[in-house]
Amino acid sequence: QMCIRDSINAEYGEFLTPPMQSIAKATRTRAPTLARGFKSGLDSRVAAVLGGQWGDEGKGKLADVLAQNYDIVGRFNGGANAGHTVVANGKKYAFHLLPCGLIYEHTMNVLGNGVVVDLDAMFEELEPLDADGLDWRGRLKISDRAPLLFEFHKMIDGFMEEARGSESIGTTKKGIGPAYATKAFRTGLRVGHLKEWDSFEKTLRTTVQGLENLYGFDIGIEPLVDKYKMYADLVIKKEDMIIDSVHYMNKRYNEGARIITEGANAAMLDVDFGTYPFVTSSSTTVGGICSGLGLSPDKVDCAVGVIKAYTTRVGWGPFPTELTDSSCGGNFPDGAPGSEIGRHLQEVGFEIGVTTGRKRRCGWLDIPVIQYGHMVNNYASINLTKLDVLDDLDEIKLGVAYSINGQRLLPGEMPSTLEDLGRVQVIYESMPGWKTSISHCRSFEELPIEAQHYVTRIEELSGTSVSWIGVGVGREDMAVKGFTPEFRTH
Repeated sequence: QMCIRDSINAEYGEFLTPPMQSIAKATRTRAPTLARGFKSGLDSRVAAVLGGQWGDEGKGKLADVLAQNYDIVGRFNGGANAGHTVVANGKKYAFHLLPCGLIYEHTMNVLGNGVVVDLDAMFEELEPLDADGLDWRGRLKISDRAPLLFEFHKMIDGFMEEARGSESIGTTKKGIGPAYATKAFRTGLRVGHLKEWDSFEKTLRTTVQGLENLYGFDIGIEPLVDKYKMYADLVIKKEDMIIDSVHYMNKRYNEGARIITEGANAAMLDVDFGTYPFVTSSSTTVGGICSGLGLSPDKVDCAVGVIKAYTTRVGWGPFPTELTDSSCGGNFPDGAPGSEIGRHLQEVGFEIGVTTGRKRRCGWLDIPVIQYGHMVNNYASINLTKLDVLDDLDEIKLGVAYSINGQRLLPGEMPSTLEDLGRVQVIYESMPGWKTSISHCRSFEELPIEAQHYVTRIEELSGTSVSWIGVGVGREDMAVKGFTPEFRTH
């Protein structure tokens, strides 16, 4: 197999940024050079949990575990298009919009100004918590600057997706893009506008009338006005949810509070850095924390990149290491060698979207994607999830580099167009599988030696260290590397 470490010559160094020099060095040596220094996310002032691929990496599980050690959990981007399952008192809850910290009585939870807030979805998600007696009141706050997402945004989303025909992007049809579009057009309504009801109602009526004329929709203004009058009473008078989140987050930081920022989606879905146009409509990378919560860059002292031990993506768009054919909802040639691996990953990994119910396309781990995400986010460490899904494989491959027209790309280089991504040829390394269950492992040292080599090779190629390793579906099914987890008592 061709190997990336043979392709990076010393002469490239002057063209590489410092983080990429670190990655280039790591491909030739055993120990990666870290720009930020190893951090697990357990003991930081502000920690970020960021998806490093195309989403569905298991960010919620790590955020859930880390939230035990934090005072505030803040969402900074996206909306109800995210999806993860959290567990409290032995019961599972599907959160799409809500921050995971709601299951811990000591945490305050904030939907930041960068989140598009669907109040229908929010209160629907809160109902099971109420039914089970899990008290969230007083611990969920919404930024007064957060855009509101209405049902008509979902209608527009569906309309636009259908109009694209065979060129559809594969959105969740949750109205995310249209909600951000009205924000950019400066015609949207924000959560804080609910405090000025007369002005809010007037703007809502004008907006709905314009959309009905433009799209031919029958939105039904009177029921909508009545519903949002009820919501205004709930979030302002009864629950006191609306806050100046920018001032609140910075005030609490200055008082010594520890904050975990919970991202939605992932690096390759970032509206600027992702595989455009097959992306989401917000900033999913570390910069989104600053614009979506109002925290300055120097306050974010730890970004943990969450990386699945293989690669998946939902919906269409480029996927260089894909192995799933049409029978599994993918684009890999039907029945081609490797398609049985794609099916295995999908079935064993239960790769079905929490939000959409769609099958996730699956493939080998794509190292250029990880290198690119590390360059943008500067991961302090990596949470490698779902390593156990590879337990039964005889051979495991790593996509270690891209080449286009015979030219190998440097670490951190990522094609910006669909055309160039379509020309990508992936260079692979092969490694032996471990052929045994790792579900009992709670430390890196307990992993089979072949699994240890797989993890170490990922570290070498990515230029940062692995801290957490997922070895099963439960919250407790995590092995650690390089530290001993210590949790605060409350």
